[in-house]
Amino acid sequence: MTIVPARLEQPVSIALSGPDNTGKTKQIALLARRMGPAACGGGPLEAHDPRWERIKSAGMGSWWFETGPVEEVADVLACSYLERSRGVASAPVRLLDRGIPMLEASVAATVAVREELTSPAAADRARTLLAPYAEDLAAAEAAEHSVVLMHCQDPAEGTRRALSHEVSITQTYAAYQRHLHHQVARLVADGRFAQTITVGGRPSIAVQDDMRRRLHPLAPGIPARALPGVRVVALGGLSESGKSTAGEYLRTRHGYARLKIGYLIEDSARRCRIADPYALGEVVQAELIVDALDRYCAAHHFLDRVSIESLHSTGSTRELARMLGEQLTVAYLKTPFTVRAARSVPGAADVAHRDRTKLSRGAEKIAAAADAVIDNRGSRLQLVRALDRIALSARWPSSRPETVPLNTLGLPVHLEAYLSAVLDRTAGRQPLIDLLAVTGSGARGTYQHGWSDLDVFIIATSEALPGMARILADLDGQLDGVKLGLTVVTPGECATGAVSSRVLHILALLGTGSLPALWCRPGLMLPAPTAADDVDASVHDGIRAATELRRQLLRTAVDLRALYKVTALLAKIQLRFAGVECPADDDALTMLLTDIHPRLDSLPHQARTDRDQAESLARTVLDQWLATTDGTR
Repeated sequence: MTIVPARLEQPVSIALSGPDNTGKTKQIALLARRMGPAACGGGPLEAHDPRWERIKSAGMGSWWFETGPVEEVADVLACSYLERSRGVASAPVRLLDRGIPMLEASVAATVAVREELTSPAAADRARTLLAPYAEDLAAAEAAEHSVVLMHCQDPAEGTRRALSHEVSITQTYAAYQRHLHHQVARLVADGRFAQTITVGGRPSIAVQDDMRRRLHPLAPGIPARALPGVRVVALGGLSESGKSTAGEYLRTRHGYARLKIGYLIEDSARRCRIADPYALGEVVQAELIVDALDRYCAAHHFLDRVSIESLHSTGSTRELARMLGEQLTVAYLKTPFTVRAARSVPGAADVAHRDRTKLSRGAEKIAAAADAVIDNRGSRLQLVRALDRIALSARWPSSRPETVPLNTLGLPVHLEAYLSAVLDRTAGRQPLIDLLAVTGSGARGTYQHGWSDLDVFIIATSEALPGMARILADLDGQLDGVKLGLTVVTPGECATGAVSSRVLHILALLGTGSLPALWCRPGLMLPAPTAADDVDASVHDGIRAATELRRQLLRTAVDLRALYKVTALLAKIQLRFAGVECPADDDALTMLLTDIHPRLDSLPHQARTDRDQAESLARTVLDQWLATTDGTR
């Protein structure tokens, strides 16, 4: 029998190129650390030609731009690139800092500065200098998958961004960067890179995610994503400030996975075979935290919310913010020592002892850079409301409500006049309120005199209540007997989600534009609850509606209007769980009944005036709701 040896997969070489300060080294380090043994590097260029030792000892900058003949500069660079490309890969994926096209760009930018050439002339000169190596360079380039990082598409703006990262800039270096950006842009236009990634102002992890998504098809060992859509709340504060309480509340109330920073650092360090991660710099510690977070969330792909505790270092906190950008919220719990000492079982001396370690690392300075500073000297309710605001701001996008003219609602003349007067006096030159919207049938153009209420939704601070009360009292006679259903909430209640399920539904409708307002304060932004949160909250309305239906059915004197409306509400909620939004009472009842039995679709019309039909309709809708509580059999 002949044994055929297994075919070994060829290693994949990925070369990450780009002008200075685009984050090439950072992106390679993030990917290499995440891939572990599945990736190897090519080493620095200086490791591939012995002449670099002499060049560095004499001063690399002066040799590069002044003393070294350009032929020698081109030769040393070309030999280094080629020798690196001949290296044997020790892993399935080889990650290279700068690919072959960058050799041409670097030489061209160098001769442009040294010989005062235009960009096209410098490109020609570089090709001439590299001509002796052309065949080998072409083969090496063909073996690479070349990716380029660009600050932006405009070379001038890219140069400005690159130089903005430097502490000191010489005239020569600035000119080199300007030419380098033009040369890289030329190579991009010529199709010399397989992938072009624009960094812009994106944080490191967003660029890493973009890069992985593009590179994953090349090799299975390259992770597909990097923390995509994951929101991270990092908690800081001194001993007994409430960080553990905050982390546990975020876990139980808002579904955050709760992780310890110490665990994350040590887990990543163990994988990277780092004996003492705390002896490393703060930037590296932040990278270890992100690496462990990335692994954890990839293993638990359903997670999109994580809290980490506790932040002790200002340097690593700043680096986390740079790496994660808007995905990170730093929350600092600020609590007086006397309060913290009272909370501690061992006592004040133990708190003071633990504080000394945290203070030595600059823990109290985190407050200055935090996205939210929570004063935790008060009640637990104050703490959880502050945490609700943080959690919901990450989940609910902010939106500016749309507005429509009052005369588009089709209300009766006297109600239109009433609302116009209310708006004139509450939303004038010095507005009392932040927003006013009509809800219910009045907002849908289906208002029915004698049957419908005038439902009005207002957002205003508590300070506005006395003035609003006087205005409403003055205008009460203009309603002409129509019942005013008035709901007033504050901006803070909206931001923290401390509202009823009905108000949450109104906020969701305002956020999507399904419900326009009549007026809102200029610049007002409101949280827009997600459809999933809206549906989840509406179950509470369903519970109350089912309870109220039974009350109505047990009364001797039945209020047909009240019975009909609560029956319609329960129908709307059941439809909402099926993904159907049906605001009109008649439509909701007809749709639900059609699903139960087509012959029942005439019930809604009859139930408005006939008690037997109204009770039959209510029992049918209630039974449909209660069937969901019977369990499986």
